[in-house]
Amino acid sequence: MSTVTVTLPDGSTLEVEAGATVEDVAYEIGPGLGSDTVAGVVDGELVDKHTPLREDVEIEIVTPSADKYLDVLRHSAAHVFAQALQRLHPEAELTLGPWTDDGFYYDVTGVDLDEDDLEAIEQEAESIIEADLEIERVLLDRDEAFERYEDNPYKQEILDTEAAGEDPVSFYEQGEFYDLCQGPHVESTGEIGGFALLEISASYWRGDEDNDTLTRVYGTAFPSEDDLEEYLERRRKAKERDHRKIGREMDLFSVPDHSPGCAHFHPNGMRIRRELEEYVRAKNDELGYEEVWTPELNKAELWKPTGHYDAFKEDGEMFAWEQDETEYGLKPMNCANHAYIYGDETRSYRDLPVRFSEFGTVYRNEQSGELSGLLRVRGFTQDDGHAFVRPDQIEDEIVNTLSVVQDIYGHFGLEVIYKLETQGDDAVGSDEIWDEATDALRSALESEGLEYEVEEGEAAFYGPKIGLNAKDALGREWTIGTVQLDFNIPERLDLTYVGEDNEEHRPVMVHRALLGSFERFMGVLIEHFNGNFPPWLAPEQVRILPVSDDNIPYCEQLREELSDFRVEIEERSWTVGKKIQQAHDDRVPYMLIIGDDEEDAEVVSVRDRKERERKDVQLADFREHLETEIEQKRTDVTFLV
Repeated sequence: MSTVTVTLPDGSTLEVEAGATVEDVAYEIGPGLGSDTVAGVVDGELVDKHTPLREDVEIEIVTPSADKYLDVLRHSAAHVFAQALQRLHPEAELTLGPWTDDGFYYDVTGVDLDEDDLEAIEQEAESIIEADLEIERVLLDRDEAFERYEDNPYKQEILDTEAAGEDPVSFYEQGEFYDLCQGPHVESTGEIGGFALLEISASYWRGDEDNDTLTRVYGTAFPSEDDLEEYLERRRKAKERDHRKIGREMDLFSVPDHSPGCAHFHPNGMRIRRELEEYVRAKNDELGYEEVWTPELNKAELWKPTGHYDAFKEDGEMFAWEQDETEYGLKPMNCANHAYIYGDETRSYRDLPVRFSEFGTVYRNEQSGELSGLLRVRGFTQDDGHAFVRPDQIEDEIVNTLSVVQDIYGHFGLEVIYKLETQGDDAVGSDEIWDEATDALRSALESEGLEYEVEEGEAAFYGPKIGLNAKDALGREWTIGTVQLDFNIPERLDLTYVGEDNEEHRPVMVHRALLGSFERFMGVLIEHFNGNFPPWLAPEQVRILPVSDDNIPYCEQLREELSDFRVEIEERSWTVGKKIQQAHDDRVPYMLIIGDDEEDAEVVSVRDRKERERKDVQLADFREHLETEIEQKRTDVTFLV
């Protein structure tokens, strides 16, 4: 009988009979592991433990202590929700119900649900969990599968697409409930320790706005009730920090109906954005980038040779139209424009690296249901950069960039998570080039002493990359910047430089975004700081509060002496207490309270947003400290520490 080789996470291998299951492999390793097996990860894909292995694979066994166990548990929780829903609403029609990073969702139709219905469904789900129903995998022939769903066109479509050619067809059953599903699942509903339904929204079948509108119910699940309570508390805090809510309160931005997915930055928000722009410009100068500008409107021909046109057009992400028999588009990325500038003149090996930076606004046709404030938009401005380097310059270029990245994220109090994303199935170029490029990125990370995670097969089609994720104050991880190597565009656009041998050579293109997009980064910062921006970023750094109108002339004098900072005077005829409360609500870092005593002594009383206060402060001392605080880009107010 033929055998297959399975490679384990530690690099060791086992020979097993072809057709052996994931569970069989676990028992081959040890009986304890076999009995604990819940599922497996085969070549990066989470699968049922009964999945047969018919070719050489890399495998990881999933037990209750594994990270992936939570995905399996939440998949089962989605079925528990669906079972509870159909018990209470037999008319409900099920479509798709996957697990997510935070829990699960299920898209349903045929039933009118609102938030008030969730409590009853959740209670019914709890009874299903308490019943500890066995979750069993059942295989049915295709005809019987179609008979089960003769009145459900959505499940029939799944049988014709994802399950096309599958015979027998995989189902999972628990009690009276069944669902078309590949798994994996836990052994019984009782393994779900904590279960909660979170919210309802509208969705589209297959995420396509031209398809039927469905109702999406979100939920989450954990192995224990304590884990659930901890998550719900984090979620409550995150809701309080919602950047859309704070954006309204601080008058930072809006996304009006006439510009769906495109933010309008109000004066307060623009002050923050300009600070970020100048900060990035300084870092670009440090790295040797020259700033360019390229137009947002181009002929679609620009993106066809690079492969981006096919990728973006096929996914419906490009805004494109035809006029006078010529196709135009709004640029979805800046790469091709920068490559054009590079190729517009002859380059020598002595010229390289050639580096271009741009605050380039690009457009992606994101689905309306996925838009979310500043975090998911259709129009956004990247702090984009492209360096054209010789192959021998790759590692130095990456090392220099990473050293600046570490400094940048520290100024925002964000922890950086580095992810090395490697060659995928759609990669262009030889394996040798990919190996060389990946080794260069790995070497750069290690030479900087940086810990990193490897994301197998997650690179873009044109080259490996280092993903820069940021962990915020609530421990949430955000995808922000990137450093990528690209052998595709230089080849497809025939970019060259003249080498020391007087022959033409191909440069390597380094794509680099330090903050990513200003919109997304600002959304992350708003939630990270809860609107309490560091003084260097705060749209208003100091607010002067006169005790009475008689003190306003002295306050105007103080504002003039602090003219290097963003300073306002609160001139409304309110009590001092109300003025202080409003300044706190507006999240102003510092307040200067000025009454007759302060004016007579030519001093100020300083109060910060943490409610600390000091009287009889010399203005020069405060100004000097504020200058230092801003220059050093400290992440919080420190004058009254």
